[in-house]
Amino acid sequence: MKNWIDHQYLKKNKIEGRIYQQKLATDALKENTMIIAPTAMGKTVIAALVIAERLRQYEGSKILFLAPSKPLTIQHENSLNDFMNTTVASLTGNNRPKERKKLWNENQIICATPQTIESDIISQEYDFSDVSLIIFDECHHAVGSYSYVYLAQKYMQKAENQLILGLTASPGWEESKIKEVAHNLYINNVVIKSEDDPDVAPYFNPIEVKWIKIKLNDELEEIKKLLNETLKIRLKTLKKLGIIDSIAKPSKREILVEQKRVQQKIASSASPQKELFKAVSILTEVINIMHSQELLETQTIKTLNNYFNKLEKKKTKASKSLKNDYKFNKAVMLTRRYEASGIDHPKMKRLIELIHQILKEDPENKIIIFSQFRDTTKVIYDYCCDHKLKALRFYGQASRENEKGLSQKKQIATIESFKNEDYNILISTSVAEEGIDIPSVDYVILYEPVPSEIRMIQRRGRTGRKHKGEMFILMTKGTIDESYYWSSQRKEKAMKSNIYKSYSDNKFTLDNYVAKPEDVKSYNPTTTPSFDDIQDTNEALIYVDYREKNSNIMRELDKIGCEIKVQSMSVGDYQVSDDVIIERKTVDDFSKSIVDKRLYVQAKELTSNARKPLIIIEGENVYNSFLHPNAIRGAIASLTVDFKIPIIQTKDETDTAYMLKTIAKREQKDDESKKEISVRTKTKPVTLKEQQLFITESLPGIGPVSAKSLLNHFKSVKAMLNATKDELKEVEGIGEKTAAGMLNVIESEYNEL
Repeated sequence: MKNWIDHQYLKKNKIEGRIYQQKLATDALKENTMIIAPTAMGKTVIAALVIAERLRQYEGSKILFLAPSKPLTIQHENSLNDFMNTTVASLTGNNRPKERKKLWNENQIICATPQTIESDIISQEYDFSDVSLIIFDECHHAVGSYSYVYLAQKYMQKAENQLILGLTASPGWEESKIKEVAHNLYINNVVIKSEDDPDVAPYFNPIEVKWIKIKLNDELEEIKKLLNETLKIRLKTLKKLGIIDSIAKPSKREILVEQKRVQQKIASSASPQKELFKAVSILTEVINIMHSQELLETQTIKTLNNYFNKLEKKKTKASKSLKNDYKFNKAVMLTRRYEASGIDHPKMKRLIELIHQILKEDPENKIIIFSQFRDTTKVIYDYCCDHKLKALRFYGQASRENEKGLSQKKQIATIESFKNEDYNILISTSVAEEGIDIPSVDYVILYEPVPSEIRMIQRRGRTGRKHKGEMFILMTKGTIDESYYWSSQRKEKAMKSNIYKSYSDNKFTLDNYVAKPEDVKSYNPTTTPSFDDIQDTNEALIYVDYREKNSNIMRELDKIGCEIKVQSMSVGDYQVSDDVIIERKTVDDFSKSIVDKRLYVQAKELTSNARKPLIIIEGENVYNSFLHPNAIRGAIASLTVDFKIPIIQTKDETDTAYMLKTIAKREQKDDESKKEISVRTKTKPVTLKEQQLFITESLPGIGPVSAKSLLNHFKSVKAMLNATKDELKEVEGIGEKTAAGMLNVIESEYNEL
């Protein structure tokens, strides 16, 4: 007979009383805590226990449960609705701001993605004052500029009754990262649980990992040889140019480092040597070849062919050089020939055999197959369909060139279909690695190993939830597959070592590294000044285009006390007065906008719509790009001389925020100047016809159709403005009410008050 937990905020007979979960919840209620525990140990149940007690302690307070993805957010909402005796809702980017505000106000437990909450907090839709507990699921994300870091800081500033709970199965292999996460989330105590702990072992199912080594077939070896020879020629050239020391095959990371170094050398020189530009192009070719090799060795022939097709469409110097290379061309032709004749990577044949073998043991077995390439998941899916296997694909929401993303609604429907008995196989990209609740999975198959210990742990954790699980890893002999596998094993071993070397009675020693609540005002994960230094009484109002919410500028503006209003702006990224509209570009985007001519279109729009247009270029060195410095100089000269647009260079996002505030404060010398800002949601009309329609459409009740009818009838704006009510009513679509509204605007005296 099960021992059910009884609590006023928990539904009856929903949560079984497990001592280790209750002890962890008790610890988490004492101070800000991070729990590191394997997948399937019931971290959501522990969270529910903590939630219930906080709601009992602080009647009427709210709970915020954050998760890094929409599907995981919805999953938490469903779980908590099942567990809790109170209202639960989810907030994601799919909800409009007004709807999110309503949901926040009407519900006690909020499950949400961090980016959504950050946007709403900055826009002052609501605040954290009455939030008695904030939970960061998959809290290992709380590093760098991720939203978790900012939200923890805002929570510690605003909440009256503070408590933070972080949950993760895989905090990372570097000790410094574990401590950084703890620091960023104001964690005072880190508790570690293992499947080997005596109080956990009875509830934990072992997972057996088996790896299957596969040899490349002769056809793919032929292509591999051609790509190797193509690569070797370019490595020799790079050695002659003094870019690399050896032609022994470097890693992709090493090549990227060299490419950046050469680009910086070009940027720092007033007249760079031609050899440097040649080196950048060759390094790009090397990266393309190495990626082709990885796809050939680890993926499918179709995945490789798709990449070749994309490469062929590019018009860069590097892609043109590869197109003209005989051996590379031959590799492309062989790839296409083998795909057409049905020859594929031997992994595919072994995968289908393995699936048949698993389903022969039990036709109801559930299998998840992971591949890091969406193209490969499509190929696996097609093979499964050809073999009459009941399979589903699961991937991200972003759309690709020839394929729409999987909407949140379809993602949820896919998971539900897999949970039911209709389908045996789920073929997924990394989207299903983290947290998604897919119970009763018997087998996990990795089409390729991944070098990340976090991702390997997450994938393994998809099985073994209800009974003993198995994970198979397909590896191609003598390829990057083996390197990735051993890399993940080494990192996972290091992670466990770093966690457990300070392991004493399940507690991790953080020494003096942990941020204390009293440090919140001065603490900042970047090098920005403290809140006391940067917030002043002279608040600036800044209108921000909604597309800028993906940058950290809004966050930085909020930190320095700016009032932010998010708008859909047709011109520029920021507007601080009727006169000043600002376009912001990173150094990288500035270079790209020169190449695609977007820069000059934007410059024309700025000058047409603002008396004082500005362009901010953000980054350490404007010349640090793939373009020749003369092209950069030419663009800057054109903007300043031809378009008469001043250019301001800033160091980083923090510096940009300060600059925006400085400009805004100069423009907004009194409260009235803030009220008078007319945000450009539409570009100003340029032609005479557009201007006439613009004036006419500005009158009440007049849309584009009525405006054209009025101008066709009266022939000029002046004649229309001088018309009587009866004359206006003669125009089709203009009735008594519309005519009266028009005349009220035309004839009423202007009153500034």
